[in-house]
Amino acid sequence: MEDPTQLKEEGNKYFQANDYEKAVQSYTQAIKLNKDKALQAVLYRNRAACFLKKEEYAKAASDASRAIDINASDIKALYRRSQALEKLGKLDQAFKDAQKCATIEPRNKNFQETLRRLGSNIQDKLRIQFSTDLRVQKMFEILLDENSEKEKREKAANNLIVLGREEAGAERIFQNNGVSLLLQLIETKNAELILAAVRTLSGMCTGHKARATAILHYLGIDNICMWMSVDNEEISLAVCNLLQTITDCLLGQGKEEHHGKEEAVVLDTKKDLRMITTRLLDMLVSKEVSGQGRDQALNLLNKNIPRKDLKDHDNSRTIFVIDNGLKKILKVVGQIPEMPDCLPLTENTQLTASVLLNKLYDDLRCDPERDNYRVICEEYIKSKIDPQDMDKTLHAIQMVSGVLQGPFDLGNKLLGMKGVMEMMVALCGSEREIDQLVAVEALIHASTKLSRATFIISNGVTLLKEIYKKTKNEKIKIRALVGLCKLGSAGGTDYGLRQFAEGSTEKLAKQCRKWLCNTSIDARTRKWAVEGLAYLTLDADVKDDFVEDELALQAMFELAKTSDKTILYSVASALVNCTNSYDTKELVPELVQLAKFSKQHVPEEHPKDKKDFVVKRVKRLLKAGVVSALACMVKADSAILTDQSKELIARVFLALCEDPKDRGTIVAQGGGKALIPLAVEGTEVGKIKASHALAKIAAISNPDMAFPGERVYEVVRPLVSLLNTERDGLQNYEALLGLTNFSGRSDKLRMKIVKERALPDIENYMFENHDQLRQAATECMCNLVVNKEVQERFVADGNDRLKLVVLLCGEDDEKVQVAAAGALAMLTAAQKKLCSKMTEVTTQWLEILQRLCLHDNMEVQHRGLVIAFNLISADKELAKKLVESELLEILTYIGKQEDDPKKQHIINVARDCLTRCMDYGLIKPLSQA
Repeated sequence: MEDPTQLKEEGNKYFQANDYEKAVQSYTQAIKLNKDKALQAVLYRNRAACFLKKEEYAKAASDASRAIDINASDIKALYRRSQALEKLGKLDQAFKDAQKCATIEPRNKNFQETLRRLGSNIQDKLRIQFSTDLRVQKMFEILLDENSEKEKREKAANNLIVLGREEAGAERIFQNNGVSLLLQLIETKNAELILAAVRTLSGMCTGHKARATAILHYLGIDNICMWMSVDNEEISLAVCNLLQTITDCLLGQGKEEHHGKEEAVVLDTKKDLRMITTRLLDMLVSKEVSGQGRDQALNLLNKNIPRKDLKDHDNSRTIFVIDNGLKKILKVVGQIPEMPDCLPLTENTQLTASVLLNKLYDDLRCDPERDNYRVICEEYIKSKIDPQDMDKTLHAIQMVSGVLQGPFDLGNKLLGMKGVMEMMVALCGSEREIDQLVAVEALIHASTKLSRATFIISNGVTLLKEIYKKTKNEKIKIRALVGLCKLGSAGGTDYGLRQFAEGSTEKLAKQCRKWLCNTSIDARTRKWAVEGLAYLTLDADVKDDFVEDELALQAMFELAKTSDKTILYSVASALVNCTNSYDTKELVPELVQLAKFSKQHVPEEHPKDKKDFVVKRVKRLLKAGVVSALACMVKADSAILTDQSKELIARVFLALCEDPKDRGTIVAQGGGKALIPLAVEGTEVGKIKASHALAKIAAISNPDMAFPGERVYEVVRPLVSLLNTERDGLQNYEALLGLTNFSGRSDKLRMKIVKERALPDIENYMFENHDQLRQAATECMCNLVVNKEVQERFVADGNDRLKLVVLLCGEDDEKVQVAAAGALAMLTAAQKKLCSKMTEVTTQWLEILQRLCLHDNMEVQHRGLVIAFNLISADKELAKKLVESELLEILTYIGKQEDDPKKQHIINVARDCLTRCMDYGLIKPLSQA
């Protein structure tokens, strides 16, 4: 379509049908093609109306302004801009537009009412502003007065934080010298006051580029990084959040959440971003920075340097970090905590640095960029290898070990560097324990690279066995054990385990559990016990013993709260093994017989992997508090909680939700809340598993209890995603049950389901041959038709929605009939147009109605009579058509029945139908007949 006028008409039709997205598309196309100024103004103001409906107020104001630029007295455009500006909080500008409207049409009551409302709101805003200034002044007086009572200071600090999060409050603090006063609070060195000041600054920066830039320059990046470097986890995290908020503003993120705020006039945000990045890289290698501070610097780099979307071609931030900071990151991963010259680290620091190495490598766009990355790593590692200085060489091997936990391809190439593998094996045979410790860890990480596993199996297994048997150092012993476990996995065989323990995995697992429960061993060493169990629990006997060991379970759950990437993955892997929630290939009986006939080995299911044992293990884990541990794991930072770990956690949750009786416990321990982010982010398989677990909970739980507050609306999209025809029947069915439950709660939830475009899928399942799917979809639609927008879709021409519902009322399946008749009863009660339309959609309508009114099931019969009453009440001609049919005899038969408490509601509806017919004069009372 190339005619702007036709496109405008098409847009108008879409607008009237409440399809605002398509209306916008039509108007936008017309705007591109149109050359007539008058028509252009109409198109812009019409598109502004669409944006108002879509609650995109900034766009609505912009379009209305364009229409006004063409025609300054366009009253519709002025009024629409006024509405948009009001929603954006720009009351004074909205008032001016409303004033112009009232000047053009002084008798228009709507404009006069808008002026009164805006005038009142402006006065309220001024009163609040004046009141806020006084409150801010009072709060700072209390906080900066050392003689103030502790309780008063705490209250003032909390109030200041809350005020800083509100746009009006943040602006008043900023305008009243608040940043300088907040800096004074930070300089008091009182932890509580520092936290209050930093959190207030974070609130003030959120979503406001100009304010965030001004605060960054006033405070200075050096000061911010110095505060983040302190050895106080809470303060370091709060400052990190402040710097993240400032970075978000500089990158232009978070705009959607803050429509209409003034854009900052910033000359060069890239300069500020580069300054922040440079300072964060400097923090990585500074001895003055605490372990917490180093972690936060790595987290900020992880979050802000790599591209969010690989379709964006600009990876200049990554290139800058590689050129100016890759060696600094390598220095962090090369640190050895047991050596005296080690930088301050936490248990997570080096792993987070490895994650950063991986993200930077993945963000590179071409081979020359990857070659540059590799060359920098190789040259830096080579510079550290010195046969005359074993400590220096140890750092080089530790770097290789760190890279092996990061970019897969690069780690493999570094292992191929001359002498690296030989040096790792040689260090295993060293007399120094520190050499053995570093070398064993490196061998473990190297064993996951399949191309190197053969070399390690042939050279490293014997060494690992000797180290395990001879060493008295628990840290080395446990690593050697995990190395043997991992070598078996990497080689596709239990070679290491079989040679070492003659297949006795239970013996090894018992030793791992012993280490795991020994709190005198440091957490970093105990995590290796968890990793060992992640491999060993593949054995059915091991997993059964493990879930019976409550102390070991509790120790593992406690370690899972430390937010270590390896621990999270290992814990999740062990739980997947214990719940048998991994994917299994179904054996085709014919192929099994064929294999036996040809004397091939056929794997048999272990007795303890059968359903009864799996159920017992699930119950045991639930009793031990596994849900709380999983919920805690989900809260971990994105740099720690990988997509693979999310998928494993989702698998475990799905296994835990299998028994409906357990779902209440899962909700009570925070499982419902934890599943929502898993259903939104992660691998495709992980999102499907988490969505399915949510569907199981949503199907039978009270949504207000399972997903309190606004959280329930976040669950709708994952449920709708399961309606995809690519999902299996059980997922479709349980998603429909969940949506049915939700749609029966509130109209806001029904509206959310409609907005997520679930209606077409639900309608498709109403056609489904599968009885349970058809029934669930019909029940869901029965609840949705209460919504006005859904009703309007039934009223609209050109669809068979009503016909489908009428025909479903004639189905033999009673449950389908109950739902369909309920939907039809509500539709005909709410929309009179549908009463006459019902008689046109199919010639079987009357026969179906009569069958409903004579049904043995009283619920179906009652709904059928309500439909009849709605038709009679809607139109006299329609009532006449029903009176002339056999339906009159049916109504008379039911209406004449004696009162009966069990079916009185049915008798009363039949009598109401007859009374309405008498009111029309279509039938006479019995006494006059």
